[in-house]
Amino acid sequence: MDEIALRVNGEDRTARADAGAPLIHVLRNLLDLKATRYGCGQEQCGACMVLLDGKPTFSCTFPAAEAVGREVETAEALVSHPLREAFLELQAGQCGYCLSGILMSAKGLLDRTADPAREEIVAALDPHLCRCGAHERIIGAVALAAARLRGAAA
Repeated sequence: MDEIALRVNGEDRTARADAGAPLIHVLRNLLDLKATRYGCGQEQCGACMVLLDGKPTFSCTFPAAEAVGREVETAEALVSHPLREAFLELQAGQCGYCLSGILMSAKGLLDRTADPAREEIVAALDPHLCRCGAHERIIGAVALAAARLRGAAA
């Protein structure tokens, strides 16, 4: 077991884990950050997406040891973010299993692009599977959050 020191959602955290443990294992099982979901375990569904130095990253396959010294953001960081409010307002989630990963990819997009075009939102969310068919409301929620972050009337 190795000690892994991470910076997660602006806080320094440490855990003891095998050197090759995936980041999702450390987040969920050792740091008790349960928002990140385990889906396919093969980078195929996006449920496990977190931001690593602002870039969407599949935490199901990413070694936690490689996140040392980098900033990890999970959906727990979005408690009062306009994305969360827009998703709730537009009822963009149904079962909600995929939403934490979608929210993180959307946050990564909005951090890079203040006024994303619909095509940019669709491209940013392409790695995610949502079996509930809420795609239009999800895209609308990301656009609404972007408008609110810009201070535009929405």
